[in-house]
Amino acid sequence: MTRPPAPLLDIAGLSIRFGGLAALTEVDLAVGAGEIFALIGPNGAGKTTVFNVLTGLYRAASGRVRFDGHDLLARAPHAVARLGVARTFQNTEVFRGLSALDNVLIGAHARLRGHVIAAALGLPGVRREEARARDRARALLGRVGLGDVAGRDAAGLPLGLQKRVELARALALEPRLLLLDEPAGGLNPTETRTLMAVIRGLRDERGLTIVVVEHDMELVMGISDRVAVLDHGRKIAEGEPRHIVTDAAVVEAYLGSEEDA
Repeated sequence: MTRPPAPLLDIAGLSIRFGGLAALTEVDLAVGAGEIFALIGPNGAGKTTVFNVLTGLYRAASGRVRFDGHDLLARAPHAVARLGVARTFQNTEVFRGLSALDNVLIGAHARLRGHVIAAALGLPGVRREEARARDRARALLGRVGLGDVAGRDAAGLPLGLQKRVELARALALEPRLLLLDEPAGGLNPTETRTLMAVIRGLRDERGLTIVVVEHDMELVMGISDRVAVLDHGRKIAEGEPRHIVTDAAVVEAYLGSEEDA
């Protein structure tokens, strides 16, 4: 398949091992600006490992990862975030004891310029910046349909709403690339359709580039421009969703061959 011109995210030959296990082997991916790109595959295929390498949590054994021309493999997680890469996690991570609004404000922290001493002194410039951040956090909660729960304890919200709090928190980083790790996990069909509309809207309104790791094929087929499939750490297929679902290698990876049966 032809790789998109001037990809915003360019991954080439990405490999990583954990002891004797090859978690990723020579993975190539290219994601164009403004795409919604899905990364799918059976459990243990290496999908979340890709995200962990991109965001500096894991160190690759070999390969190249470039985002908007910047090498991501040499950067710590906070440096990757400052470049404009944000993510959510497979297991929803909200801060207990904090409101939904305060959870989103934590995501905005990396973008605040006020010095810690100035913040402690309550200087006017810092107060104004914090007020702007709070207003923006409220707006982000409103954008994901949670304007009415801003003051509620995030940990006490239903799972579907917690996932949207986490999404708003990632958006508070003002990313250009958004990585969503199983955003529909544990959601019912109605919640999934609501989430699909939110994701499509973020791409269309903000020009975000979005990479989604997901098992829910309704979501994958409904929002993705292109799909790549991993199996045992190797990319076995890539293309438009309608072609991927009929690819023989993909069907075998998910369902097994007749001989396996």
